[in-house]
This record gives sequence, C-alpha cells and structure tokens, in this order.
Amino acid sequence: MTAAYDPQLLATLLAVEQTGSFTQAAARLRIRQPTVSQHIRRLEQQVGRMLVHRTTHALSLTPDGEAMIGFARTILAAHEQAAAYFSGSQPRGRLRIGMSDDLALTRLPQILREFRRDNPMVDFYLTVEQSRVLHEWLVNDRLDVLVGKRPPGDERGQLVKRERLVWVGTPATKIDLTKPVPLVVYAAPSMSRNEMRKALNRAQIPYRSACVCRGVNGLIAGVAAGIGISALPASLVPTQLTTLGTAHRLPELGHIDLVLLANPRAEERPAVKALIATILASGSRSLSASTA
Repeated sequence: MTAAYDPQLLATLLAVEQTGSFTQAAARLRIRQPTVSQHIRRLEQQVGRMLVHRTTHALSLTPDGEAMIGFARTILAAHEQAAAYFSGSQPRGRLRIGMSDDLALTRLPQILREFRRDNPMVDFYLTVEQSRVLHEWLVNDRLDVLVGKRPPGDERGQLVKRERLVWVGTPATKIDLTKPVPLVVYAAPSMSRNEMRKALNRAQIPYRSACVCRGVNGLIAGVAAGIGISALPASLVPTQLTTLGTAHRLPELGHIDLVLLANPRAEERPAVKALIATILASGSRSLSASTA
C-alpha cells in the first residue's frame, strides 16, 4: 500500500529546509519547537529513512531529505490547487506586489508566472525597487505584498531564506589593502552598504565609495567595469560577477534575510494568502540566481 504523506508534516519539513533551523521553522509555522521535532520524526517514521541530520550546532538534509523536499513541493502545490478548486473561491482581483530589484534577477518572476497560471483571475501591479523603499510603501498602504530583504535583527515577515553576504568582483579583481578599498554601493540607507562598512571597520581596513548607484543593474555594471567591489547575497550573484575568496583577505560579511511581508490591511485576502503560500511552497531554491 502506498504511503499517504500528511501535508502538515511536509510543510514542516519544507520550513526546516528553508530556514535551516527548528526554531525558525516553529516561528514561521506558529507552533512550538518540540512540535516541529515531532513532525519530522513522524515523517521519518512514515518514510522509513532519516531525512534531517541533526548535530549540536547545525542541521542539514540527508540525500533522502533532499529528495523528499522535491516531492513535498509538488504535493503541497497540488493540495493548494485542489482546495481552491473544490472550495469554489478562486482568488481574484489585483495584487500590488513589491519586489526588490536584485530578486527580479532570480527565478521569482517564474514563480509569479506559475501563480498567475493557476490563478487566472488575479492581476498584478508589480513594483521593482530597493527594499528600503518597498518597506516604506508597505507601511503607507501602497503595496499588498513585499518580497525583499529585512535588516538584521528585524523579525517582521515570513522568512523565505537566510542568505550569507559575499564580496563580489571580477576574475581580474585585485585588492591592495594598503589603500582605501573602492566600493560600489547603493545610495544610503542600504543594508548591504551598512554590512560592508561594518565589516571593513571591524577589520580596520580603509575604504571609499568609488561608485554610488540606485539599482542592482548599476551595481553590477560598476563592479563588472572594475570600478570597485561590492556585496550581494550568495545565491544572487549574477554570472557577470565572481565571488571573491580568501585570497583577497577581505573580512567576513554578515547575513541578510529574504522575506515575505503582507500588508495587515490585505493579508486576509484570498489572493494574498494564495501568493504567500505559493512562494513559500516553492522553497528557498526558487530564489536562486537565474542562469538565463
């Protein structure tokens, strides 16, 4: 007899994979951490194999866990579609979506296209901007949903993926630490700009803003032209740029959270709930940089 996997257990596994933490998964699902552990154990018992490898300091998916993540996404997406079909309440209306400009380079547009295919009565008003601007628009009721970055320590929104920031340059990039390091930065205020400056200040490395730009295309162009180096989330590094390694003797950067935030005035709308469910069910790999 074929096993029937509980969607609740699959959703818990997906949350653990996306957040990398039982604690963060519990916060996202609004359940207790012991319940998360219980869900994973029950799923492993159903499968008959270990899915999550746990240590004192970290956790990771086993090869079987990675395989189950792919099945979980498919099962949960089908579950959502079936629920919408039989409820007779297909979402409709217009969604005001804000997307940070660097995420527009990822597979998120494909996720939106798939959502639109499954929800043909929903139309989009899409704004691509820097995250700080989008946060202001959400507060001022100019957006229904925001997909972007949040500052370290900010707990608002639903965590999609916690990303390590990395230094980026070109294959020809050379760093002379006896001179101020040339940086390509967004105009202030900027989360990545702040993290670069904090890291260099801690390491007592001088720097200068060699190029100030408004959007990610300007940042990529400035770095690709050799004007300076910059920082991006690890999975969002485009093919035009190169991650700089230990040979460049640059200090470690912090992390940045990629999140979903819903306008409190709109979060109970069926279309908003359906979009959030689609993006979270698609998993953190949906935010990997596009290879196109």
